[in-house]
Amino acid sequence: MTFFTTSDDRRLYYTDTGSRAPLLCLAGLTRCSRDFSFLAPHVTDLRMITMDYRGRGESDYDPDFMNYNIFRESHDAIELLDHLGLDRVAVLGTSRGGLIAMALAASHPERLSSVILNDVGPVIDPVGIAKIMDYVGKQPVSNTYDEAAQALQYVMSPHFPGVTLERWRQQAEIQFEQTEDGLTLRYDPALRTALLDQAAAGATPDLWMFFEALRDIPTGVIRGENSDVLGKDTLTEMHKRHPGLISAEVPDRGHVPFLDEPQSLDLIRKVLDAA
Repeated sequence: MTFFTTSDDRRLYYTDTGSRAPLLCLAGLTRCSRDFSFLAPHVTDLRMITMDYRGRGESDYDPDFMNYNIFRESHDAIELLDHLGLDRVAVLGTSRGGLIAMALAASHPERLSSVILNDVGPVIDPVGIAKIMDYVGKQPVSNTYDEAAQALQYVMSPHFPGVTLERWRQQAEIQFEQTEDGLTLRYDPALRTALLDQAAAGATPDLWMFFEALRDIPTGVIRGENSDVLGKDTLTEMHKRHPGLISAEVPDRGHVPFLDEPQSLDLIRKVLDAA
């Protein structure tokens, strides 16, 4: 395993595979580097870099859970790039990772060669927020990966019709860790408290301001056809505010596409080629 130490002494896990053009992959709110395992076989010609945010995956938990925020996590991403000696990278951000990518565009645009947002934009649909808060910080009730796969298929099938039980088992292994007492989260449950306290403090920034910082950066958006996080109206407005924006809709996918779909792979390549 590979780690680097942040300026506030947190030990964060990252992966760095392949060569040539670097692609920094930033995962969703409760996810980790494993989230890009479906994409990895399709980008072997790139230098694929992933990072477990503080409090997620193999990285240190933060004793101050309020540090689980987009600004600190974007700063951690810059510190990883500095650690690796990389001046500029393409960024692929899934959900929370896309918000971090927008924050990076506002604070360090010179470090970004291109950006791909996976099912996220400057407006998060309230339905999606409610669904996220329904599970964040709560331990899984399933005891095994097989049980979790069946539960995921049952809950997710309305937005992900036709996805096999085998794929949901793979997803369960990405999201949860097997212990003698059953499955457990791969992240700090205090993340829930952080989100609630930040919301109560009115800490949500104007994300349109961050998105507009992408205007001079080649940018693409992947949207799941059945997404309850990135609405069609938001995507339309994103196109108006970023004339060079390209987007693709992935059929039979909700929040978030797995990134191995033909539509996802095609858009990723188009954005990377435009950089």
